[in-house]
This record gives sequence, structure tokens and C-alpha cells, in this order.
Amino acid sequence: MRIIVGISGASGSIYGIRLLEKLRARGGVETHLVLTRSGERTAYLETGRLAADLKALADYSYPVEDIGAKLASGSFLTDAMVVAPCSISSMSSIACGIASNLLVRAADVILKERRKLILLVRETPFHLGHLRSMTALAEMGAIIAPPVPAFYTNPQTVDDIVNFSVDRVLDLLGLPGEVTTRWQGGRA
Repeated sequence: MRIIVGISGASGSIYGIRLLEKLRARGGVETHLVLTRSGERTAYLETGRLAADLKALADYSYPVEDIGAKLASGSFLTDAMVVAPCSISSMSSIACGIASNLLVRAADVILKERRKLILLVRETPFHLGHLRSMTALAEMGAIIAPPVPAFYTNPQTVDDIVNFSVDRVLDLLGLPGEVTTRWQGGRA
């Protein structure tokens, strides 16, 4: 399986980092990373990790300015793309087809080729324009999956909450985790 992971500048860089970690640990998945400049800064501010640390988690990484990279072409076969976290700016650009950088162009290619695009939109609250962009993306085939915690898992740490959201992404990719906590029905 070949998956593109985009990390934009929204808060929540740990979601993209954890996704890369889990994909690397499971094996059999080739990862391609596009990290925006604001994504680099946010990842450092939130986790203390440098861009090089994130790039080391992926099989391949590309400068966000490299609009001529292979990810910018539909002839480069991929299975899916996940943008985690996905800023409102990136989401809006994807919705409008404004391919001003490689992250947005790769997402545009995923949509035009009818492949799976998962966006972990990480800003709130939403105004009507944001919601309309999400609707447009859903109509184009994207999956809008804000990282919303589930408390039926009885999370004890922030890490538990992050892992739950990333495990949901793995489910959406058809790569369910072995230790994913699942709903077991109501309690009496």
C-alpha cells in the first residue's frame, strides 16, 4: 500500500506524526510525506521535533514547494492521502482546487483520480464558509474526519486520545490496528 501523509500548520501535528509511526510499525506500507512550512513550525512548538525527525518517519519526503514531484501526477499510483492535521487554509484550497503547493496539489490529484482522501480538520468553531467547503469536499469524495475523542474508551492520557483518532484513520484506510478499542455496546 502507498499512502501520502500531509502535515499542515494546524495545531495537532501529533496526529500526523503518530500516523507515520503506526504505518512504519505495521510494515507493508510505503509512506510519502509532504510537510508544510507552518507544519514544521507547529510540530516543533507542540512536540519539540524538527522537520528532519518527521521526515525520518516516512519512506519519502518532498519539499512543499516541489510542485513537479511525482505526487503531483495522477500517473503516480497511490492508494490514499491523509492530511493530519488539516488546517482550514489547506482544506479550503483543496476544496477550490487551488494547487499552490505540493500538499494541495497532491490532494487535488487524489480527488481527480477518485482515490481516498481523509482530512483531519483541526480548527474550530466552523463558520458557514468552512462548512460549505467541507460539504463540497464530501461531494467530491473526500472523508472529513476531525479528530474527535471518544470517551467510551476511558482514556487515561492525551496519548490515548491521539491513538484513538489515528486508529480511526487506520480503519478508514482499511488497515485496522490490532489493539484498537472498539465500542462494545451500552452498559447497564
